[in-house]
Amino acid sequence: MRIRTTSTQRTYRYVRLAIIGATVFLAIGVALQVAGGAALPSVSAAYYGPAGPVFVGALSAIALALLALSGRSLEQGLLDIAAVLALAVAYVPTTVAAGVCEPVRRCVPPDVRATVVNNGVAVASVVLLGAVAGGILARVQGTASRGVTATIGVIVSLTVAAVAWAAIAPEGFFEMAHEVAAVAFFVLIAAVAALAAWRPQSVGRRRARLRRAYGAVAMGILVTLVLLVVGVVTDVERTGFPVVFVGESIALALFGVFWVVQTVELWNDVDPGLRE
Repeated sequence: MRIRTTSTQRTYRYVRLAIIGATVFLAIGVALQVAGGAALPSVSAAYYGPAGPVFVGALSAIALALLALSGRSLEQGLLDIAAVLALAVAYVPTTVAAGVCEPVRRCVPPDVRATVVNNGVAVASVVLLGAVAGGILARVQGTASRGVTATIGVIVSLTVAAVAWAAIAPEGFFEMAHEVAAVAFFVLIAAVAALAAWRPQSVGRRRARLRRAYGAVAMGILVTLVLLVVGVVTDVERTGFPVVFVGESIALALFGVFWVVQTVELWNDVDPGLRE
């Protein structure tokens, strides 16, 4: 029997499946690099190894998919901002402990910085152009609202602030920008999961299960981030435990779980906008 669906419904399904697929793609790439004997201090450090193209490509795909999910809800606005942060995580790499970093302990290697600047300018330019285009489209399509305006304002402000930070204090930008963007990204995903826990669309026992699943994802990400920050501050890595790699892996897994749960929840919605 053929199941009839609308083009919009299929598109939403494929976009959500693409996010799950990109997450698995990233996990496999990093796992293969580790299995090949390349010990990683963090998932983000894969940028410098064989899984580098996978890391950048997967995060770029996730960012584009997040932006492709339309809607005027608070959740969608948060995911739009998270998409921009995902691009920052992808194209502004984490620091590494390398001999070229003396006298500092960690840095973005000098031979990589030209690439980061080139990519960063391109990303910032596209984001700003996209914000302008998004505002025009919202006005033309009649979907403009205070929420849309606020989301565009936040995205533009973050982008301008990042460019100013890089221009005024490049060393600080290279040292901290990736970590700030990564933490902010997962905080936003936790917030979206928490909001979904309060108002899933289904009813009955299924609703209770969804609430628990979303709540567990939100709490899991927040607890992971707190423990990760504590581990970094107390320098747990000196004991030999890869605290950043483990923390990032758990957060990435919970991100994937969130999209599996939401894909299942909204699979049969006739008009599957995130929330209206």
